[in-house]
Amino acid sequence: MKPGRSLLEAGESILDRVLCVTGAILFSQVPEFMQQYVQRLGGHLDEARRQLQQFEHAALQSGLTLDRLIGQTAANPDPAVARLGGVMTEAVTRVDTLTAAQTALQDASLWSRPFVFLGHLDSSIARATWSVFKPAVPTTLEGLVYALLGMLILMTVYHVGIKYPITRARRHAAAPDAKPAGAS
Repeated sequence: MKPGRSLLEAGESILDRVLCVTGAILFSQVPEFMQQYVQRLGGHLDEARRQLQQFEHAALQSGLTLDRLIGQTAANPDPAVARLGGVMTEAVTRVDTLTAAQTALQDASLWSRPFVFLGHLDSSIARATWSVFKPAVPTTLEGLVYALLGMLILMTVYHVGIKYPITRARRHAAAPDAKPAGAS
């Protein structure tokens, strides 16, 4: 065996290990990010509910339902007051949207959670979560599954997308030129 070849094989073995560890570490952060996102989502939902309760309380004090207060406020000839009707409508919609997202994420299975997460992703909450994200080592089954998935994906990308094409090109370049059939 050639010394250069054994050095190359040793380097490749180290690269395999580095890719496995990198994939495991990177992908195991996905459930941690989702967990921190869900906490932040809960905070947004609590605040939206508090705001909505204030509107409901104002309606109750006026002897109205919230829907009726929104309708009367939105129909007010004063543009500033009419815009408040839109604010109340947005508060109702926000509570409904955040509640649906939180419920869906809490009820999602290990296998459906990433798809549910992406389906209910609020980009402003995701950006805020990312800005304060603290990596952690999840010690859950979900963290283990993501770590294994990360190892598998990075190894597949490396072997199928990088190593195999290079090896094939080397073999093709090293193969003796074959003469076409019937040529002398």
